[in-house]
Amino acid sequence: MKLGELKDEFKDIVKDVTSKTGQQLWKDWYDLEAPETTDLPMGYNERLTKMQQMLVLRCFRVDRVYNATKLYVMNKMGDRFVQPPALDYARVFKQSYPTTPVVFVLSPGADPQASVEDLAEKKGFTSRFKFLSLGQGQNKAAESLIKTGSQRGQWVLLQNCHLLASWLPRLAIILEQMTEVHDDFRLWLTTDPTDKFPLGILQRALKVVTEPPDGLKLNLRSSYARITPEMSTSCSHPAFRPLLYVLCFYHAVVQERRKYGKIGWNVRYDFNDSDFNISRRLLELYLESSYEWSGCDEKVIPWGAVKYLIGDAMYGGRVTDNYDRRVLQCYLNEYMGDFLFDDSNKFSFSHAGFDYAMPEPGPLDVYKDAVEELPLLNPPGVFGLHANAEIAYLQNMANALWSDLIELQPRVTGGGGGVTRESYIAAVARDVESKVPKEMDMMAIAKQLGDVRTPCQIVLMQELERWNILVNFMARKLSDLQKALVGEIGMSDDLDRLGSDLFNGYLPQMFRRYVPATQKALGGWMDHFVGRLDLYNKWIEAGEPAVMWLAGLHVPGSYLTALIQTTCRRRNWPLDKSTFQTKVTKFCDKSEVTEFLEDGTYVSGLYLEGASWDLENNCLRTQDPKVLVVELPLLMVEPKEANRVKLFNIFPTPVYVTQDRRNPMGVGFVFEAHLSTLEHASKWTLMGVSLSLNVR
Repeated sequence: MKLGELKDEFKDIVKDVTSKTGQQLWKDWYDLEAPETTDLPMGYNERLTKMQQMLVLRCFRVDRVYNATKLYVMNKMGDRFVQPPALDYARVFKQSYPTTPVVFVLSPGADPQASVEDLAEKKGFTSRFKFLSLGQGQNKAAESLIKTGSQRGQWVLLQNCHLLASWLPRLAIILEQMTEVHDDFRLWLTTDPTDKFPLGILQRALKVVTEPPDGLKLNLRSSYARITPEMSTSCSHPAFRPLLYVLCFYHAVVQERRKYGKIGWNVRYDFNDSDFNISRRLLELYLESSYEWSGCDEKVIPWGAVKYLIGDAMYGGRVTDNYDRRVLQCYLNEYMGDFLFDDSNKFSFSHAGFDYAMPEPGPLDVYKDAVEELPLLNPPGVFGLHANAEIAYLQNMANALWSDLIELQPRVTGGGGGVTRESYIAAVARDVESKVPKEMDMMAIAKQLGDVRTPCQIVLMQELERWNILVNFMARKLSDLQKALVGEIGMSDDLDRLGSDLFNGYLPQMFRRYVPATQKALGGWMDHFVGRLDLYNKWIEAGEPAVMWLAGLHVPGSYLTALIQTTCRRRNWPLDKSTFQTKVTKFCDKSEVTEFLEDGTYVSGLYLEGASWDLENNCLRTQDPKVLVVELPLLMVEPKEANRVKLFNIFPTPVYVTQDRRNPMGVGFVFEAHLSTLEHASKWTLMGVSLSLNVR
């Protein structure tokens, strides 16, 4: 509707879209996989400019705006503004000087050490190449390397400078004082993007941004570019070259899976070339030793040892999340086994849009040629993900684009007599403040509950204490902000940030310290806030609910623990040998529940991502196109003795607080639900299936 009011070119768009002939035309265009590359229906391409066409796309398919923006830039400015150039280390060296450090700004998966070492070998500096990975206490060693290297003409590579940010100002001083330097001296620095890197170093340095290859084909090509003919023949086992191709494919897949965000990996890992190089060497050693041990021409392969060393020791050594480790192991089980050499049934990694088949055994060139035959673009199905995963990825990129644009917008919402930024913030602050209730009367509630309380009642009291802290803080800060806007008190940095968050429609950062994790914007969060208040009031007045809305609790895990404690006390079970068994019910609304469970509870408000739910067969099923998240029917959670839990044909599904899942510190996980499945669990593992209490 707003688009129709924007310009005369859009005045008829609502009528055209809702007309009898236009409905199907626009529906067909909307359902296209890539509508940004197809003309708009009803001749709108001829009427609108490229930018105006993007506005129409923004209304219909937000997920395709990111690609459309790239196409727009390419059309107006050229391809080179959206495609990173290939990094030529020899060219970088030619532009460097003894007194000019080379700073590599790293992106995930990039590891320039091997490339710099290769360059040093080509230039005859192998014996004069020194490197050091920085960290706590490495500052003296780094200074010694620079001093010695500058005098003897060595190449010095200091890795991970961001991990020793406190020493970097000292490095800037050292570089300023370096006057007499050997002509062959070069200083190479690697760092993650950080605002703590001294400006003095950056101003005098040659800055290089490193990016890993984008796409399965480019990843495989990059891996094979580092494999020499000597490496491919270093092991006499006939399975070595085929398994080397499998390892290259595996390395490319685990890196490419990162682009799909949390549905790819719960934690973003920096898998890099060193993981591949050491895994290749381990594969070579184990195959050679097993071949010699067998004493015959049979293809004896220690699959268990190979999978463990690659999946658990090397790549798995970076993994901090058990569900991510499950994905790694699943790939290895799918890619490595005697089935690779089954002549009657040729192995393929995937059939998603292309037959990613295993090449016929042969020399190194056979595998390189197979890589060149692969398509440049790969659908998510190659990695075991649903096509919807790409929609989620593109939508996240579009959301990031909106956030950046909001930050860049002018600080006045209207000119002349329009609404000023300050008046708008004051209006939002008043609206939010009007919905903030007074704190709960803890003394009265404690008296109502009595002196002897159940574990669940103790959880309620803990929740109310946190709630009171939140509402008091919100009321105080919102009041202070309104006073600061009219000049009654001074405007602090915190209040200014609060005003900016309210102006941009974000949940204020200062509130996040006192609320459960959330990805919601301010409007959605306020609805959630009001829902929490309603949950607490009903719990106080009518007792513990038969259906618990876990998303309304500050610490949902504490309530589940209280359920186990209650059941163990009543049944005299040992607490340390008790656990949960879950089952998805047929109830889709809490009003359908007519009685309490004897043990446990029903849980509402769980959202399924990565799969859909078959209500008729009560099991997981593949997602519908463009439907990224579905609400699960009520989940029955029952405490059980661990030795009596029966789990057949189920997929252990993690439940997280938000779709951000678990952060690197492990925070965000709530419990594990058991969802029925008629298919192999590996399908859902690779699809990244999970449950969340909150969605955007």
